[in-house]
Amino acid sequence: MTSLVLENVGVTYPLFELRNVSLKGSIAKAVGGALSSSSKSTNVQSLSDISVELKEGDRIGILGHNGAGKTTFLKVCAGILEPTSGYISVEGSTASLTDITMGMDPEVSGYENIIRRGVFMGLNRKEARDLIPPVREFSELGDYLELPMRTYSTGMYLRLAFAVSTTIVPDILIMDELIGAGDASFIEKAQQRMNSLLEDANIIILASHSMDLLRQVCDKGMLLQGGQCRFQGPIDEAIEIYLESLAK
Repeated sequence: MTSLVLENVGVTYPLFELRNVSLKGSIAKAVGGALSSSSKSTNVQSLSDISVELKEGDRIGILGHNGAGKTTFLKVCAGILEPTSGYISVEGSTASLTDITMGMDPEVSGYENIIRRGVFMGLNRKEARDLIPPVREFSELGDYLELPMRTYSTGMYLRLAFAVSTTIVPDILIMDELIGAGDASFIEKAQQRMNSLLEDANIIILASHSMDLLRQVCDKGMLLQGGQCRFQGPIDEAIEIYLESLAK
């Protein structure tokens, strides 16, 4: 049974010997959370005491202002970032689409990058190599896959990253907005792939600034503010509270 549980999870970034107050504030705003200081360092509490229990069928939308801790929360759920306090338990495979190019190297070929991205997503090298035929077909890049990715246009680069990242259907799908795939001619095909992923994943965690998208995809909502959970419940209530906070 697919599940994801966070109990009292916190994430703290230490900013060692950083004395510039303005710079401290800028970093705190970028990663979210609040500043605290000791004699040796300044710390940013990006997440504090976050608890959530997701089971099969749950679709949760993550809301909050920029710097509220949404990205940190997604990285913790994906296993990219280890919490500094609390407990996390994951049952099932996960795929994070928060950065679909993570693990790829522009200096090596498209073929090698299919394998690299696949391994980064948790596959062994044989499983990653098995992705090559379906990724080649979906990306429509043909012989370009033999070339280093630094020779690709931005659209080609994104198409390959998208094709690899969405070929596997995970139990738990983690996303930061809906991702595009570059070229206009490819958008409809990419949208169909995304719709299929959204339908087939057992659990979806989606951070977005689009209220329409959150209502369309999610049934639950979590509002983060300053790295803390301000509200957790039905998505419509979460959106209402979030919009009220924007008006203040």
